[in-house]
Amino acid sequence: MRRTVQLTAIIEREGDGYVALCPELDIASQGQTVESARQNLVEAIEGFFEVADPTEVQARLHNEIFITRLEVAVA
Repeated sequence: MRRTVQLTAIIEREGDGYVALCPELDIASQGQTVESARQNLVEAIEGFFEVADPTEVQARLHNEIFITRLEVAVA
């Protein structure tokens, strides 16, 4: 039986496309659109879970990820 987990995706424009990052596993992918970058990241993560040894998953998995905006002073 397959289960699902919720992970974070950070997607940003890079050049003519988009880069998607999952910070919990440090896995990235890319695509021409936000949605394709997102879907490619899902596929990359699913592929990782299919082949990774459970000890590698545990070693890479960051259970607490905090994403926030910062306000900084610039000259």
